[in-house]
Amino acid sequence: MGFMKPQLPPVDADTFRTLPRQERLKLLTRHWVEHGFGSPYAVYLFYVAKCLLYAGGAALVISLTPGLGPVAEAASWWSEPIVYQKLIVFTLLWEVVGLGCGSGPLSSRFNPPIASILYWLRPGTIRLPPWPDKVPLTRGDRRTGVDVLLYAAVLASGVWLLSRPGDGSRIEGFGDVGLLDPPAAVPLIACLAVLGLRDKTVFLGARGEQYWLSLLIFFFPYGDMFIGFQLVMLALWWGAATSKLNHHFPFVVATMMSNAPLIPSGRLKRVFYRDYPRDLRPSRLPFVLAHVGTATEYGVPLYLVFFGDGGWWTWAALLYMTVFHLHILSTVPMGVPLEWNLFFIFSLFYLFGAHGDLTIWDLRSPWLLAVILPSLLLLPILGNVRPDLVSFLPAMRYYAGNWATSAWVFTGDALARLEGGLTAACRLPTHQLEALYDADTALLMAGKAQSWRSMHSHGRAHNGLIDRVTAGQDDVVVVDGELIAGFAIGWNFGEGHLHNDQLLRAVQARCGFAPGDVRVICLEGQPIHRQTQAYEIHDAALGLLERGHVKVHDMLTRQPWPTDGPNYPVYGVQSAHPLRPTPNEARSAEADGSVAGVPPLDTAS
Repeated sequence: MGFMKPQLPPVDADTFRTLPRQERLKLLTRHWVEHGFGSPYAVYLFYVAKCLLYAGGAALVISLTPGLGPVAEAASWWSEPIVYQKLIVFTLLWEVVGLGCGSGPLSSRFNPPIASILYWLRPGTIRLPPWPDKVPLTRGDRRTGVDVLLYAAVLASGVWLLSRPGDGSRIEGFGDVGLLDPPAAVPLIACLAVLGLRDKTVFLGARGEQYWLSLLIFFFPYGDMFIGFQLVMLALWWGAATSKLNHHFPFVVATMMSNAPLIPSGRLKRVFYRDYPRDLRPSRLPFVLAHVGTATEYGVPLYLVFFGDGGWWTWAALLYMTVFHLHILSTVPMGVPLEWNLFFIFSLFYLFGAHGDLTIWDLRSPWLLAVILPSLLLLPILGNVRPDLVSFLPAMRYYAGNWATSAWVFTGDALARLEGGLTAACRLPTHQLEALYDADTALLMAGKAQSWRSMHSHGRAHNGLIDRVTAGQDDVVVVDGELIAGFAIGWNFGEGHLHNDQLLRAVQARCGFAPGDVRVICLEGQPIHRQTQAYEIHDAALGLLERGHVKVHDMLTRQPWPTDGPNYPVYGVQSAHPLRPTPNEARSAEADGSVAGVPPLDTAS
């Protein structure tokens, strides 16, 4: 691995092309164990620079607030109450522009490294309304001038809010800069809420479950406001901890550690697996680390919020949690929530250090709980019980390996037609890589994305369901749904509900695929009270082909490459069409107007 040269699997591209999918994944996943994605050093330098830009940009912008002072004097004003308010606004803007989560090469964004703003300011791109049949004026899947203006209004209202001075109110122990005037936050709150009803992607991309909710807390007086901020952080930690109460998380730990750039490649990374190269299930070490991480996110925040008094134990807890989040940063996880972890670290010292004299026992307004508890308690409960109804982000089921996912299966020239049929601001990741390297290197690097998915527990189910769909077919290209979403809608961050059958219908309206051209395997997350995961298989032209469920136990016992052929165990199967459409079905679909040459589905807004 060099500054720009990736670490590739030990096989030439011509040989790789001739290998069956099982042998490809064996090669790729074994290589992942020791080298992770194999990213060149320039990729990590890019993320270091981006984190520095986030921290430095936030400090510079906040320092322009009248009454604070220059960045060089930040030690004298960093704890002012208005600083945290403005950091929330700055971070929301950073995310909604596309500079935060889901950016850069480790999200398969090579050139350009961000996409959100390039898509959301462009009419004609795909939008995905969350409840088009229930919320008036949200039907359709085509971005219009109204959507573009709403997104521009989000950016403008956020910048305007950042530029506002404090109200001059005096808060004991601090200066007289005061707080932001609460009504000044109304335009940003309203614009993002309305836009989110027309396109859930933008709301999720802004990390609305955290930062938009925090804007509502601006309307409470200083004491209750900062207790509200503490409760938001507590819910994020506890939500993340609760999401790890499953059998999936040790697979995540092992996969993350293989990709950690600070751990030397080779023998040290093999200890996270049972018997490399034969058995690539997690060893005992990832299970131990998983339990430690879960206990940390439950126990330490519990102490800080309910019992922290600013004394020695409080500062020990703050330092421990700082090391915890720095460890996450050091692994540079796929999806790269790096600035998010920096925000957590600052919040630790700001909320529980500089403002640690405020505790939950000082809460005065019950209305604060009425505003935040539906988001901090009810949505996560619903999302854990019915993951099909709630995105893993507002459900706070974070990096725990239990998400909705999908695999898109293309035959013939369908993938090329997809790229040519959509309004987009970039090309598919493989073509982005070809522009930076060459076709052979791009092929092997793209394969590492498949190996990353296969290393997770649900990747084992993906492999079995893909074989179930493609048995006997040779001209098949499988693309992870994350990569399709990144190309089609401009943002991806592990949210499978952004590349399920809703996106497939929008794609079909533009491309008019024939039966069998594109099939999508959608695997839902695991409900907290069940040991199964629901799946659906959709055809672009025919619609739902099959639904059923798979058992978590079956995933845990398999290797990250296909081992069952088309006979992977599935249960409760309900079939609407054969998985491989017959010529008669193709002719029937053409006759009823669902393929190319027939007017597309209505996509009016």
